[in-house]
Amino acid sequence: MITFIGAGPGDPELITVKGQKAVRNADVIIYAGSLVPVAVIEDRKPGAEVYNSATMDLEEIISVMKTAHEQGKNVARVHTGDPSIYGSIREQIEELDKLKIPHTVIPGVSSFVASAAALQREFTVPGISQTVICTRMEGRTPVPELEKIELLASHKTSMAIFLTIGMIDKLVEKLTIHYPVTTPIAVVQRASWPDQKIVTGCLNDIAAKIKEADITKTAMILVGDFLGDNFENSLLYASHFTHEYRKGK
Repeated sequence: MITFIGAGPGDPELITVKGQKAVRNADVIIYAGSLVPVAVIEDRKPGAEVYNSATMDLEEIISVMKTAHEQGKNVARVHTGDPSIYGSIREQIEELDKLKIPHTVIPGVSSFVASAAALQREFTVPGISQTVICTRMEGRTPVPELEKIELLASHKTSMAIFLTIGMIDKLVEKLTIHYPVTTPIAVVQRASWPDQKIVTGCLNDIAAKIKEADITKTAMILVGDFLGDNFENSLLYASHFTHEYRKGK
């Protein structure tokens, strides 16, 4: 069995219990070493084979999985964050399906929610935003025409922007087509890692702050008024609000 595992954003304790069990039971571990700390897989069984996918291409990864499956071994394919977001698991699953090799996926904690936790903020603040857009700006990899960052920004909702920190000036230029320049923005580098770094500001000053902090990669960008101090309380806990489990006063 091939098990795809979301290892979380970096903190070894943020892998799920189920994911940790899968790592412990694996005979072969293929992990994204450029983003997943070794500490996440340290609790592996003695003698488990370990491969760093940062140095492998798709063909090599599938070859290791195929050989392990033919030998009756369990494989843990360890991805950063949650594998459903920029995890590139679809192409691996397609190849496994061709080979009729069984597989399963264990979800994990994405860096965008780990970043919100680091900031102690909620994406879906009543009266401010009830929608979260997870996206990235086009770079070497294009995005569909209808998913251009300036079009998504027109909704003025909460945004979590991946893989874009190296283009912060261009990003700000596109975001300010719709967002006011005073819109709060936060950058969290290596969320949940021991060397986590947080920089906050507004769209009109964040680029300079990021350059001063020397943040060039492995960072999440959060944008929107949910980061600010103005919000409405949820009806869920309002004393006058009636629902299935409580009658309003």
